[in-house]
Amino acid sequence: MPLLEIRNLTKVFPRGESPFGGKSRGEVRAVDEVSLDIQAGETLGLVGESGSGKSTLGRLILRLIEPTSGTLRFEGRDLLSAGRGEMRSLRSDLQIIFQDPFASLDPRFRVEDIIAEPLVIHRQRMHGNAGGGDGRTKLDVRARVGELLRAVGLDESARMRYPHEFSGGQRQRIGIARALALRPKFVVCDEPVSALDVSVGAQIVNLLAQLQRDFGLTYLFISHSMPVVRYLATRIAVMYQGKIVEVGGTAQITERPQHDYTRSLLAATPELLVQA
Repeated sequence: MPLLEIRNLTKVFPRGESPFGGKSRGEVRAVDEVSLDIQAGETLGLVGESGSGKSTLGRLILRLIEPTSGTLRFEGRDLLSAGRGEMRSLRSDLQIIFQDPFASLDPRFRVEDIIAEPLVIHRQRMHGNAGGGDGRTKLDVRARVGELLRAVGLDESARMRYPHEFSGGQRQRIGIARALALRPKFVVCDEPVSALDVSVGAQIVNLLAQLQRDFGLTYLFISHSMPVVRYLATRIAVMYQGKIVEVGGTAQITERPQHDYTRSLLAATPELLVQA
């Protein structure tokens, strides 16, 4: 059984109100009848140009936005029929790393609080402990934050600092630590290196590869860069105008592409040198 099964997933957005009649001016099918399987432990690279529907698909999988139609199954469980309580328990297994490390971290929080927030919220939801837990729990959370900082290559001294005190690459490491706080099984990586320069982005890609090996993670890695996906992905899905136009093994897609759009992506994307 695949870890994640996606069948005919569709998201339709209205174009907006007409300036003349106040009615919708049609609709946009941002994700159009997408079907994919993602196996446990693999990295499925999802590539396509801006506006192709990649990020929307990632958010649909996590139910950050609701689909118009289709089905989603995680470990055989129907995600779209899951009630609020069941989705809360599933949140520990399904996480996301956001694109922009400058916008995704609350500037009012110290790093320790940013990373600990999922742990505290999850405990409150599971145990009804609105007070944040006893002293032992707080010690456990603090220890977990230290483990996560070390795992992403940051010093323990980072825990008491604020996001504005860090570089873009360091902020993305903090975001990765937050995403891993609840020991997820599946992580959507939504263009996590596109806002970083090439050398820093290469470091983050290598970090993600190492974390996958260390923690047995499964990734949906979203990117517009074929070289980055080629380095990290087990398989590649190519998305164009809301549809998946080609899926295959990394070597197959990058060396023997079948679709014209895939060929254009390979021809247009400059190489990114990732240090192994």
